[in-house]
Amino acid sequence: MKTKKYVFLCVVACLLAVACGTTETVPLTGRKHRLRVTDQQVLSLSSQEYSNYMASAKKSANATNTAMVQRVGKKLATAVENYLRNNGYASEIGNFSWEFNLVQDNQVNAFCMPGGKIVVYEGLLPYTRDENGLAIVLGHEIAHAVAKHSAEQMSKQMNQQTGTSILGTVLNQTVGAGTGDLAAAVAGQYFSFRNLKYSRDNETEADYMGLIFAAMAGYDPQQAIPFWQRMSSGNNQNDFFSDHPSDEKRIVALQKAMPEALKYYQGATGTTTSAPAKKTKQGFRIGN
Repeated sequence: MKTKKYVFLCVVACLLAVACGTTETVPLTGRKHRLRVTDQQVLSLSSQEYSNYMASAKKSANATNTAMVQRVGKKLATAVENYLRNNGYASEIGNFSWEFNLVQDNQVNAFCMPGGKIVVYEGLLPYTRDENGLAIVLGHEIAHAVAKHSAEQMSKQMNQQTGTSILGTVLNQTVGAGTGDLAAAVAGQYFSFRNLKYSRDNETEADYMGLIFAAMAGYDPQQAIPFWQRMSSGNNQNDFFSDHPSDEKRIVALQKAMPEALKYYQGATGTTTSAPAKKTKQGFRIGN
């Protein structure tokens, strides 16, 4: 009975740990998530990491490509801020201090830190090819910042660490020394698999939001399909152990979202007078 009592208390403590934080709503998708870290905490860490990275990175010597990255980035940032301002998220704008850099690196990659610090590697440009392709990438990276995916991941890790720590302590005290350590290790492995799937959901959400952001800025969202086809490795195996959706799933999801993205694109380019319908939480499904 004593063991059951402690296990029960363990479960209650874990639930209380998970319950801590603030519930926020992701723009565009309407998905709700609970964050245990504040904007100030995340932005402080991000700013330091970004400064460290840029101190060692070598900026591109190609003035034309650098100007393109900054031009497309600023256009997207303006569209995103206008959306936030007009849809009840005006208080979020202060979290962004946009910066777009092109660096000398042959990797086919780009990343965004919280606060709107975005870096594009030169190795990505042969795949983006033009401003439309670049807008798809930058829209995706900006979406990670707007959706606060970094804060979400940090919060999830904090919940896991709290839960496994409590679990290990209680089992060590009630069942036997070392038992809790083993249970915590198993739980840690379980969480690592969950995080892989969780990360894919974030990527899927960023794909969708980035597509809409590019369209809002006047870039043709239909160019997302050929871009991701160029990026495709041709390997569409099961993506269970990957933190990104498979190429096939990613393209299918984008095609499904295309009719809505085109409404925003038509509105941005003045080819229609109808305002795009707002997307509801039920209207966009994250994950499988």
